[in-house]
Amino acid sequence: MGNAEDERTLQEQREGPVVRRRQQVRPGTTDQRLLDSQGATHWVHEDPFRVLRIQSEFVEGFGALADLGRAVSVFGSARTPEGSPEYEAGVRIGRALAEAGFAVITGGGPGAMEAANKGACEAGGVSVGLGIELPYEQGLNPYVDIGVNFRYFFVRKTMFVKYAQGFVVLPGGVGTLDEFFEALTLVQTKKVTRFPIVLYGSAYWQGLVAWVKDTLVAQGKASPMDLELFRLTDDVDEVVDLMTKESGG
Repeated sequence: MGNAEDERTLQEQREGPVVRRRQQVRPGTTDQRLLDSQGATHWVHEDPFRVLRIQSEFVEGFGALADLGRAVSVFGSARTPEGSPEYEAGVRIGRALAEAGFAVITGGGPGAMEAANKGACEAGGVSVGLGIELPYEQGLNPYVDIGVNFRYFFVRKTMFVKYAQGFVVLPGGVGTLDEFFEALTLVQTKKVTRFPIVLYGSAYWQGLVAWVKDTLVAQGKASPMDLELFRLTDDVDEVVDLMTKESGG
């Protein structure tokens, strides 16, 4: 009787920092239970697991871009045709920024994004593409040197802001407008240290600028000072000068 009790008291199992004895000893090992598990999978679609995915995207983005140095984010339409004047303007801007010592960050897709990456790549600069998971696949354009793909827009947007000393906004659609107004809001509310925001292409953007001035500001929905938070230009040299001057370069 005593021997049986002694044998039971000696049973011991260590699971990391946890010690189990007697009836609490589990069969097998932690690794074995993990690798043999065929249980329910619904938990991978629930919010606690999504938080881990979001965290991992921030970690990957920060890790990939931490040593990037001075950079400018360039936005524009994925639908800009190759060879068009807008595409060629993107190439010139990407090239000029690279020659001035800036890495060029885009959404990594086709159109205006590809143009800016192409200019930076051909000038020997660092060409970055931050892709996004969409219902239709775009993929990273061939001129991207460092590419990171994201599931979540808000994580990707953080990378555009965190690692850029300025924004250049080429003609674009809804996504480009979203990026422009988000950048403008962050600067206006002082959520980020002020940096230059440039709308490139006066023929394309002048209607929007007029609406901001004649409707938003005129009706008191925005301050006249908000018009000073961005510049409208058709001059590539002015783009580079603004980025260099306001980033302290």
